[in-house]
Amino acid sequence: MNLTDKVSKNNYYSFLWHAVFLALAQNFMDIDTIIPAMMIDAGGTPLHIGILTAIMIGSGRLSQLIFAPFLSNRPYKRKFLLSGINARIITLIGMTLLFVFSSTLSNNLILLLIFILIFIFSISGGFANINYTDILGKSVLQERRKHFFSIKQVVSSIGVLISAYFARYLLRIYDYPQNYTILFFIAAVLLIVASLGFWKIKEVAAENLKIRHLREFFQIIKKEFKTNKKFAHYLLLTNTQGVSLVLLPFLILYAKETFGAGGQNIGNYLLLKVIGGVITGGIMFYGAKKIRYHYLLYIISLLSILITISILIFPGDILFPYIFLFGGLVYAFYRIAIGGVLLEITTNKNRALYTGLSGAGNILPAIFPLLGGWIVNQFGFIPFFIIFIIIITISFYFTYKLDCQK
Repeated sequence: MNLTDKVSKNNYYSFLWHAVFLALAQNFMDIDTIIPAMMIDAGGTPLHIGILTAIMIGSGRLSQLIFAPFLSNRPYKRKFLLSGINARIITLIGMTLLFVFSSTLSNNLILLLIFILIFIFSISGGFANINYTDILGKSVLQERRKHFFSIKQVVSSIGVLISAYFARYLLRIYDYPQNYTILFFIAAVLLIVASLGFWKIKEVAAENLKIRHLREFFQIIKKEFKTNKKFAHYLLLTNTQGVSLVLLPFLILYAKETFGAGGQNIGNYLLLKVIGGVITGGIMFYGAKKIRYHYLLYIISLLSILITISILIFPGDILFPYIFLFGGLVYAFYRIAIGGVLLEITTNKNRALYTGLSGAGNILPAIFPLLGGWIVNQFGFIPFFIIFIIIITISFYFTYKLDCQK
């Protein structure tokens, strides 16, 4: 099938359908607020939060290196995309059942099962993401991609804002474990509806890298690094700036330990984070043609540093909730910029491989939560925040070297 305007338009709306219902589901399983709060309510410690954050951020990305050679040999990837999404749905149902029967289980077993289910959820997401990126890149016309990311952010932000009110309401009226039972069940149902969009995709076949054995795989990787210098800078950027995604789960822990934040507080933080995403959507929708990814990357690093410095200067709880507003900006800008840059520096032939490499190459964001959990447990939050600022500061250099012109 050739990529015509009609095919591109069909796929554009199919991806948009998925984005809308995924946005509605997102707040019921939010990795920055809901899941860390769930772990703490289940009896988790700072070290548990570090391990959980490492699993959520790192395991899915690292697993992409394993999946990339297999998927690079497949010209059509829709069935693999659906397999990854269905695996995530099953794990959400598993989380629902876990909290239904939590009263009959020990705390240690609950924590273990949470780790296992979140691990499966993360690696299935990594598997799905390779296929999603590849299909989007080859099945939607290039001139429509940035517009897609922009409108996706707008409609997603509206959907996320709506679901944030419901998630906040449920967290306020229900206690543990009923609140998480309801949240994960709703997330599973909405994710099922979201996946229906992928059944309508008309996938365009493209020339793929043929990887016959492991040795050839590493030879191809070596060649790609030599011929595409921007990809090396991209990996170094995601390894430093990617740490910004680690911050919000630790701020939930900070709020619970410092202010004794409860379900209503977590709901407020979630809502403010969502409002930040809505603001991002408006900015990108109206400025998509003018705003370069390069500028977004600088803004992400700057905001991440300012957020952390504000906590060090104003450690009280009066201004603290509004940090999540700017955290929402950082999260949304990062998702738009990093995803957009990857599409621009890859081709239809190597996109699946590069997606796998970019995920596996995110070593620092994968291990930093473990280190952060240990630092917080041993020395408190201040050393953690200082190290975070240092790493983000380094990312300015790699943004400069990447110099993305799109």
